Amino acid sequence: MRHTRISGLAPSRPAPPTGEAGALLPRRDLAVAWSLVVVIAALAWVLTIGQAREMGVEPGTMGMALPLFLVLWVTMMAAMMLPSMAPVAITWARGIGRQSSGWTRAARTTGFAGGYLLAWTAFGLLAYAALAVTGGLVDDHPTAGRWIGFTAFLLAGLYQLGPLKNVCLRHCRSPMGQLMRYAGFRPPARDLRVGAHHGAYCVGCCTGLMVVLIPLGVMNIAAMAGLAVVIFVEKLWPRGPLLSRVVGVAFLVLAVLALFQDWLLPGLSASVPSMGGM
Repeated sequence: MRHTRISGLAPSRPAPPTGEAGALLPRRDLAVAWSLVVVIAALAWVLTIGQAREMGVEPGTMGMALPLFLVLWVTMMAAMMLPSMAPVAITWARGIGRQSSGWTRAARTTGFAGGYLLAWTAFGLLAYAALAVTGGLVDDHPTAGRWIGFTAFLLAGLYQLGPLKNVCLRHCRSPMGQLMRYAGFRPPARDLRVGAHHGAYCVGCCTGLMVVLIPLGVMNIAAMAGLAVVIFVEKLWPRGPLLSRVVGVAFLVLAVLALFQDWLLPGLSASVPSMGGM
């Protein structure tokens, strides 16, 4: 009887759904947050496309110094990654809003975003080095482009089918599970650490997809848009892991074709005229 009375005083409530992105957000807040995501992503795409129109598609780093490359790289990553990481970012920002207000909330949200972009900036350093090496090889040995393209597509395909990709993708597809883990993080710089931690898993999830930018061209807008769609679907579609494997097999096929088809390697061929000059 005592147990019955206690149960009656504290009726159980259904747990909030965990399979939907942003389930902890009221509809109005969710709409506002997604609208902001769309605006920021659209602005990043506008900046990226504008730069690509001027530069065209060329091998290597296209003569860019490292600081300029990193600025452009971070802008590209914001355009490509923001929609797919928005569920975690929005829900984390909502949690910050419950614990703080005003400038503190803005500073903590900025810390989260900064940590995420810091992870991608670190990866940008590796990308710059890889592009510099491959660009130099193509300049010295033009026929090396096919073998570089073969290797890049091969590595990308194997990575897509490998265990590290699976681990990172599973992490990125479980935003509620991540947030429960992140709740245990403690100051100092908690939000920066959370953003960097999530960014590192995102880098691990997308490394194979980023590798194909070497043969396709780092400023290839069509390639960036296609990869952005793949990233979004992989993380948010129920059959995302299946798509990841299909893309991996497709990369292996492209690796073989790259040995015979130069049109698959615009990023390893002679300079393609920029859209601004066409």
